[in-house]
Amino acid sequence: MEKGRIAFLFIVFYLLISINLTAKAQDYGDAIVLGSIGEPKRLLPLLASDSASATISGFIFNGLVRYDGDLNIVGDLAESWEIKDNGKIIIFHLRKDVRWQDGHPFTADDVIFTYKKLIDPNVATPYSGDYELIEKAEKIDDYTVKFTYKHPFASALSSWTMGILPKHLLEKEDLNTTNYNRHPIGTGPYILEKWETGRMIVLKANSRYFRGKPHIARIIYRIIPDPSTMFLELQSGNLDYMGLTPFQYKRQTNAPFFQKNFRKLRYPSFGYTYLGYNLRLPLFKDKRVRQALTYAIDRKLIVDVVLLGLGTVSNGIFPPSSWACDISLKPYPYQPSKAQKLLKEAGWTDSDGDGILDKNGKPFIFTILTNQGNLQRIATAEIIQYQLSQIGIKVKIRVLEWQALLRRIMEQNFQAVILGWALGYDPDPYDIWHSSKTKPGSFNFVGYKNPEVDRLLEEARKTLVRKRRAKLLKKIQRIIYDDQPYTFLYVPDSLSILHKRFQNVKPKRAGIWYNFEEWYVPRKLQRYHFEVQP
Repeated sequence: MEKGRIAFLFIVFYLLISINLTAKAQDYGDAIVLGSIGEPKRLLPLLASDSASATISGFIFNGLVRYDGDLNIVGDLAESWEIKDNGKIIIFHLRKDVRWQDGHPFTADDVIFTYKKLIDPNVATPYSGDYELIEKAEKIDDYTVKFTYKHPFASALSSWTMGILPKHLLEKEDLNTTNYNRHPIGTGPYILEKWETGRMIVLKANSRYFRGKPHIARIIYRIIPDPSTMFLELQSGNLDYMGLTPFQYKRQTNAPFFQKNFRKLRYPSFGYTYLGYNLRLPLFKDKRVRQALTYAIDRKLIVDVVLLGLGTVSNGIFPPSSWACDISLKPYPYQPSKAQKLLKEAGWTDSDGDGILDKNGKPFIFTILTNQGNLQRIATAEIIQYQLSQIGIKVKIRVLEWQALLRRIMEQNFQAVILGWALGYDPDPYDIWHSSKTKPGSFNFVGYKNPEVDRLLEEARKTLVRKRRAKLLKKIQRIIYDDQPYTFLYVPDSLSILHKRFQNVKPKRAGIWYNFEEWYVPRKLQRYHFEVQP
């Protein structure tokens, strides 16, 4: 009788284990279909300077460290690190269980190789500034690297969120032109499976990923330049996620269909939208002219009308959510009369009575470039066009496909542009504002140069105490805001929509994507089926 009872309990225990394993296996599979107006350009992390490229690259590559949901720096390819000599030395201890997606082991050689490419003047990376501060890079052994900096660098640790490259594949390649920009091999959770230009990119889960295979089997990244078409695809059930315009967020996604199937997400974005001026052109060299342009633009109206109130007027180079932002700095008010006064002081008058200001026989006319598919930026450009016409300035608008726009910007072939910065969580604006970063392909493409800003940027990078560093960064913010190399337009709220079948989505300060590897869809809710193994 006792043996029978034991046998029965063993069978029950076995069945419970089997059911539990089956339940866990059911959490693997499905796909997420993302919609984007922009197509990536180059996927190697050192060259992924636009948001579309950075998004896809981020699924394929890992840095030595990464941010968690609460914006804490945690290990990624490095399992631990030591900071010594008042921040001048960082020693990274690398994970020993990481392989590249082709099966080759990841080692310290890859880290040193990536560093050398970051400072190679022949590599067209806009990210070199952080790594030029390194005095010496050493491989201690296969899983230990040591970086000695010329001086303490506040953003040293966070700079190593940069994706690491495979030396064995790229050491004989020209990174600017290599085919690996379209066929990358990384260490990350997803592998590039297919790239159909102008249509879609498909990523598949990496079964050998060092943290374990992601639960979602595929990421299907659809390129849909027209937001209205993209929204129709969402309504038709052909998309699981997309960014929303304010009108879509407030008005078009309140129907029962969306309430039943989707969750809307809204949180402060860590960036801003701006009207940037090419300061190399005589038209924009005078600070009074740039200040006048800002006074002549009603940015509160833009926030209310274009963003439907889902954002704030920008007060400079940091969003209000950043600890570096000087929130006491008030945005320029809308004062067309003051704009006219400044323009007159700068020598701009309507000497021939045609309604357009002129100086030395040249009319005040310029063209604003912005990107196709971004309805907010296009609408913003139209408001700016009208408002500047009221003070005698003629503005033309040209809307370009995303990659065509980036090419014009990086070649410095523009007069003015409406774009946005998505900023890193560690506020180091060096690459955007330092005068050494004005060459083609760099982020300071407007050509801003101010010796005092250069000095403060360099000092801030050396300052490890946050309170002191914040004071320096706020000084920088005030100087740049007085110079107005940009008209800082607005800080939009981040608005998006996601299908409810995805589980373990936990919005935090970092947004939602920080733990994507842990998302899953219960088997009964899965829509796409692939041959997958847990």
